Amino acid sequence: MASEVNIVLAGFMGTGKTTVGRILARRLGHKFVDMDELIEKDACMSIAEIFGKEGEARFREIEAGIIKRLAAGDFGEKIVLSTGGGAVVNPGNRELFRSWGTLVCLTASVDEILKRVGDRDDRPLLPAGERREAALRLLSEREHAYRDCDLEVETTGKSVDEVADIIERYVRGT
Repeated sequence: MASEVNIVLAGFMGTGKTTVGRILARRLGHKFVDMDELIEKDACMSIAEIFGKEGEARFREIEAGIIKRLAAGDFGEKIVLSTGGGAVVNPGNRELFRSWGTLVCLTASVDEILKRVGDRDDRPLLPAGERREAALRLLSEREHAYRDCDLEVETTGKSVDEVADIIERYVRGT
């Protein structure tokens, strides 16, 4: 497996996709792309605004369109992509990601996720007052999709560099 391949970082919010993605891209000489930023640019509003004004179905529709454009090469090659937490739930999205690059799922314990996410109010799927319950429910619903990736990396208790090392060794085949 060559380091020229695109890398897709999937997983639940707060597992380190963006942080690890930036470091991994720098190490590999790839471009880093945050899918949430592409979605916000396409919709001309924040993720929270899309959910609030147009709903999750519209968000997923925009997301699927961006994924198709990525797979078609519209954003270039040699990319490390940080996806939204639910992007791989759709089997069609997973297949497009796989056709385009190596699909890596980052995982973390619920306690670690909640610690990393904190009390930010820009997480529409984790409402204040029921964050733990919502996180547990979503993780359970998405588990099958997260496990259906080329590589799964547990990030709890690991530094960003340690996680990037694991992924880098995998894509370099060492």
